[in-house]
Amino acid sequence: MTDDFAQLDVRPILRNGGEPFQAIMGAVSALNPGQGLKLLVTFRPQPLFGVMASRGFNHEVVELDGGDFEVRFTPTQTAPVQASEDAVMPELWPDPAVEMDLCDLLPPEPMVRILSEAERLDPGQVIFALLSREPLFLYPELIKRGHKWVGNFDSTKDTYRIMVRVGKKDDHHVSA
Repeated sequence: MTDDFAQLDVRPILRNGGEPFQAIMGAVSALNPGQGLKLLVTFRPQPLFGVMASRGFNHEVVELDGGDFEVRFTPTQTAPVQASEDAVMPELWPDPAVEMDLCDLLPPEPMVRILSEAERLDPGQVIFALLSREPLFLYPELIKRGHKWVGNFDSTKDTYRIMVRVGKKDDHHVSA
């Protein structure tokens, strides 16, 4: 949890009948990595919680004397999840059939091993792999072969985690 917060008091804007959303988003854009935002408001800004969660922030609300609120938006430790366009509801994918730690391998070996494993598995089965970097060259190969993927960095930003759901064998071809 961070103890570094930028502070924004939008109570004057609200009391004058203004809309503080642009000021809030400007303050969020100006935050340093890992920095939170302490927001002072005249009401509990419920709709803002979802907006900030989608930007990677948790929130904590404290009611102040006089009925105003202090909301602390703290960055989450989880990196946003990336996914292939057709990766529908990965949270419902089956548990991985194969787990691979490929962190100690140099490119292109992790990509070669993941693609080889995908060819061996049945459609719908899932591979989970740990990598030492984001596999930018793997993504187009997975898509070309009809596989779906989701991935992100862990909280330390040192290890990239990827799940690959094997596509139908009819949906792709492999060139030798």
